[in-house]
Amino acid sequence: MAERGIDLGRRGFLKGLLPSQPFVIRPPWSLEETIASACTGCGACIGACPQAIIRLDARQRPEIEFSSSECTFCGACAEACPEPVFDRARPAFQHVALIEDACFAARGVVCQSCGDACPEMAIRFRPRLGGPALPELAVDRCTGCGACIAACPATAIATRPRAAEAAHA
Repeated sequence: MAERGIDLGRRGFLKGLLPSQPFVIRPPWSLEETIASACTGCGACIGACPQAIIRLDARQRPEIEFSSSECTFCGACAEACPEPVFDRARPAFQHVALIEDACFAARGVVCQSCGDACPEMAIRFRPRLGGPALPELAVDRCTGCGACIAACPATAIATRPRAAEAAHA
């Protein structure tokens, strides 16, 4: 008899444990709901972004990839979009940075790349005895621009929704 694997996804669904969707960063001044209803996937925002951080996801919706650069809030993506996807009257991003355990400073290696790159000075370093200063994020100052993500040599900075981050603070 052939051994059948257990479909943990189905089992989790039946137990009410739905798989969590990864947090996707959408372009500034846009909402997931607006993108789902109004975005045609034309890619005009991609070509307009001078930082080249916008790409289309698997569903042909724009998302941000901060690995190479940050958002400068220039507004070129919003200006290029022919659909009512962007609302410049709302805050640009609804996420903040989150410094994870892979941070070099947390592992005893001197590094302040994220703090040096942060244009809002939202990342400060708390001195400690016997090791390098540890980064601390001032959530109220973080704009979600991604400068710290692009600068981190340990890829130890992620993003979390602002509401969820405030609940963990």
